[in-house]
Amino acid sequence: MVVKRYLPKIAFLAAAGLAISSLTIAALISGAYLYLQPSLPTVEAMRQIELQVPLRVYSRDGQVIAQIGEQRRIPVTFDDVPPMVRQAFIAAEDDRFFEHSGFDYQGILRSLAVNLLPGSRLQGASTITQQTARNLFLTQDRTWRRKVQEMFLTYRIEKEFSKEEIFGLYLNVIHFGKRTYGIAAAADLYFGKTLDQLTLAEAATLARVPQAPSRYNPINNPEAAAQRRGYVLRRMRELGYIDRETEERAAAEKVSAREHVQVFEVESPYIAEMARLELVQRLGASAQNEGYKIYTTIDPRMQTAANAAVRKGLLDYDRRHGWRGPTTRVEVPSIKDESELEALIADQDASGPVLPAVVIDVQEKSARVYVRDTGIVTLPWEGLSWARPKLNGGLGKSPKTAGELLARGDVIHVTLLPTPQLAQIPEAAAALVALSPIDGAITALVGGFDYFDPNAGKFNRAIQAKRQPGSGFKPFLYSAALENGFTPASVVLDAPFVIDDPNMEEAWRPENSSGDFGGPTRLREALVKSRNLVSIRVLQAIGMGPAIAYTERFGFERASLPRNLTLSLGTMSATPLEVASGYAVFANGGHRIQPWFIDRIEDPAGQVVFQAKPRRVAPECDAPDPSTDEPTAETEGAAIVPAGCALPATEVAPRVISPQNAWLMTDMLREVITRGTGRRALALGRSDIAGKTGTTNEARDTWFNGYNASLVATVWVGFDQSRPLGEGEEGSRTAVPIWVDFMAEALKGVPDRSWSMPGGLMQVRISPVTGEIAGADDPDAIFETFMIDRLPEGSAPGSSAADPRRPNDPPAEPIF
Repeated sequence: MVVKRYLPKIAFLAAAGLAISSLTIAALISGAYLYLQPSLPTVEAMRQIELQVPLRVYSRDGQVIAQIGEQRRIPVTFDDVPPMVRQAFIAAEDDRFFEHSGFDYQGILRSLAVNLLPGSRLQGASTITQQTARNLFLTQDRTWRRKVQEMFLTYRIEKEFSKEEIFGLYLNVIHFGKRTYGIAAAADLYFGKTLDQLTLAEAATLARVPQAPSRYNPINNPEAAAQRRGYVLRRMRELGYIDRETEERAAAEKVSAREHVQVFEVESPYIAEMARLELVQRLGASAQNEGYKIYTTIDPRMQTAANAAVRKGLLDYDRRHGWRGPTTRVEVPSIKDESELEALIADQDASGPVLPAVVIDVQEKSARVYVRDTGIVTLPWEGLSWARPKLNGGLGKSPKTAGELLARGDVIHVTLLPTPQLAQIPEAAAALVALSPIDGAITALVGGFDYFDPNAGKFNRAIQAKRQPGSGFKPFLYSAALENGFTPASVVLDAPFVIDDPNMEEAWRPENSSGDFGGPTRLREALVKSRNLVSIRVLQAIGMGPAIAYTERFGFERASLPRNLTLSLGTMSATPLEVASGYAVFANGGHRIQPWFIDRIEDPAGQVVFQAKPRRVAPECDAPDPSTDEPTAETEGAAIVPAGCALPATEVAPRVISPQNAWLMTDMLREVITRGTGRRALALGRSDIAGKTGTTNEARDTWFNGYNASLVATVWVGFDQSRPLGEGEEGSRTAVPIWVDFMAEALKGVPDRSWSMPGGLMQVRISPVTGEIAGADDPDAIFETFMIDRLPEGSAPGSSAADPRRPNDPPAEPIF
């Protein structure tokens, strides 16, 4: 009876307590919301979510060169994800996702119970929406503040986004380890597949990785990944997504995961890094993670040819200098399990096409090796016989059997292209750069043997290595000579030369590379035969000041040009790109172009934020009487162009040498190919190529700079830490073969077309000995080309004995 009498009061008190508790909770929630609201993103900000998306770099025809960014991500939409992949993640993470309002209340109560226990770590029962909120806007801290923020954000996301939008966001932001975010990037990383190529077993494997990326990813811990895959498959069956037979088949499937290096359509990592640096300079460091696209001037076919040519040339050089022996030795297990063999060479460096391998067994004329990521390969005798041992001071005898070179357990390097061969990671380095002489667009660039080689770093020798061009500088000096009164027939003495300067430790006695002397020599012959002593005397005759000023027209910096006679031998410092740009002046008929490699930059929305407008050579834009004065910073952008020119003045390449000078230089440089130091280039079978080799003292730097009217290419070979390349090594042997291999592909399909002779030139019969006009009965007379105001005496139409040379012309007799 007493209880019944107090029931109404108890009920009232209970109701009041519940109401007070509810109001208190509501007040607490409202207070928490008001307190935390400033730290929460607005609806507008949530609608304008910008995921970190890598920078993408493309070739000029839209093929992918690189993806660069802090996070590896391939954004996808909900509809891009196959149903099977969606179901795997629903089963693994949140099977009521499409039914609840963002919270799993049973999970929350369980989490609260655990979290209230003394000494317990905070736990959660996060739904897909909560994980999305956390990954997009919050930290991963396990604090009450962050959990309350997550609760408010989850509610807001569920209110503002559809379930499909939320799920699509989730699949783009979840972390899969190894800097990889999003399901599409994870499929590419672990399996090298797109989403539609994944098997059920692979999808189930990936679905559990985000729970603990380092612990459950199939590379670091394949056993744990397999166990978690089994859980996902079981849940998929329980939810009716698959039947038992499908579950069992997927559970039994062998999943082979490994880290797939991103394979791109065009291999040009040096250009990719140049593009990244340019983007950062223009738009800031954050731009490389905002989804910008850079379209370069790289020609995929030329770039592929350049990569192959540089690697072949360095491998050939390396073979000429002997076999350095195995890297190390290991114990090969009797049972040839590929995973064990792979482990034996896991820590060995690879470089480009040169891969580590371990010798399994050796026959008389062959060897079987296990090659990383490839399997067992047989090295035939043709791929072994080159390996003469490298000795101090020379090479050993050629091997007679494979056993003289290799033994079971040797760790070596091989290359599989074009056929399996014993190889070494080259110690020497090289660079190649090719560009259009019409507008300076870089069509191919290689900065070394392998951009990713950890021992070589990412040093881009094409644009960063300032080396001496050697005899490759002589064409610029000889062009200056033609500008200052010399002709191709001017005779200069090729004889010993000594400078005894009291400021020098010893007298300077330069020599020709051949060690001999030719006596009185015509300028053309001196260039074809690369006579050092003639070049020195030419520089003396021109004068240091005029020579340096003229050389600057080709783009070389005054500070890099030594103010002494060694300049004539190419002791200046220049990068391969700078040298190639200088040769472009000859190739295009006398215009200065600026090298460039970015055609346009697009923002994430596809809007063009930068479009290149390079200066280009346009014959119709040449002034009727072009000046050969070097353009200055004040006048270069304000050139006067003829009325028929369709280009604005700022897009016209300025003329820096006369068309007559450019044609004569090219004509002489063509003979460097036909009968001079560049004869190996005759292998191309073309008549429209010109160029010049370059070799410095002790062959520390070797070059070939060659061109035709449509393409200029420069090749450099040497050591990063300057030292001699070895006896017999010079530009004609190291650099020319690389250039030829590249140009054979680069000029494929390009018509053989020589340069048209401009007006103002005349051919005259001269004596090959004196360089003067030949008599009608001289059987040894040859034709030479002259500017019409510098014809040999007596050769001008209607002339008498008048000397047509100008006052500052060199004398007709040899210069001593």
